[in-house]
Amino acid sequence: MQILQAVFVGAVQGISEFLPISSSAHIVFAQSIYKIATGSQFLNEVGSQEIFFDIMVHLATLLAVLIFFRKDIIEIIKAFFLGLKNKDYTNPDFKTAVFILAATPITCIVALILKEPTHALVENPKIVSLFLILTGFILYFSEKLKSKNKDMNLKTALWTGLAQGLAVFPGLSRSGLTIATQVFLGMDRVKAARFSFLMSIPVILGASMAYPLLEMDFSQMASFNYKAMFWGFLTSFVVGYLCVKYFMKLLGKVTLKCFSYYCFVVGALMFVLFSVCHRL
Repeated sequence: MQILQAVFVGAVQGISEFLPISSSAHIVFAQSIYKIATGSQFLNEVGSQEIFFDIMVHLATLLAVLIFFRKDIIEIIKAFFLGLKNKDYTNPDFKTAVFILAATPITCIVALILKEPTHALVENPKIVSLFLILTGFILYFSEKLKSKNKDMNLKTALWTGLAQGLAVFPGLSRSGLTIATQVFLGMDRVKAARFSFLMSIPVILGASMAYPLLEMDFSQMASFNYKAMFWGFLTSFVVGYLCVKYFMKLLGKVTLKCFSYYCFVVGALMFVLFSVCHRL
């Protein structure tokens, strides 16, 4: 693993973890284009170093969310325990905590069921490009067919948890599906993004730690390129933080349709590119 490779993957992770454009799709496209252009893998075959690096860049984006929403997180935790203590369940922050706790198990169950069937899809960039186009349709029609404005409720939270689990398909954006689901069900875009990012905390933590750590060979850690990992981590954190900050502001001014157009264009271009390359 080289520093430039680590920085590139960190930047892609930071940008597309929070923007509704699918981080997995962009990494698949980058790796596939690099392989076509050079005849070699962008990163080595998945081993302990690659697994550890994946953990690092995901933790970097998690740290970005924790810092940006630190006040919200503290208030939600305080409201949750005060609500349990005083048996007062009316505080909006208490409800947010409950909604996250209710949605997360659904995400985990769906993701575990779909993990194996979707694993091989990362080897097929044409299929991934089609899923990115599907993300575009979901973003577009969530705005076009959205319900009347309403606040978050348990039903919306559960549907959002399901949408987050379906994002295990490479090319389906986690943030895109979760925000679009809420918007379709009547949520304000900015509030939907806030809930999407907050509910990503336990999922990112679990996905980046629990399963990968079981697959690592810790005896190989002495040979890891920690300098490259450091720069990849730092890039992912800085880019991720800036994306959360400015995406939240942007959502108050533009609709999800803007991001749907991006998914349509990139998805279509990548489908054509890999279709042509496959024939050569």
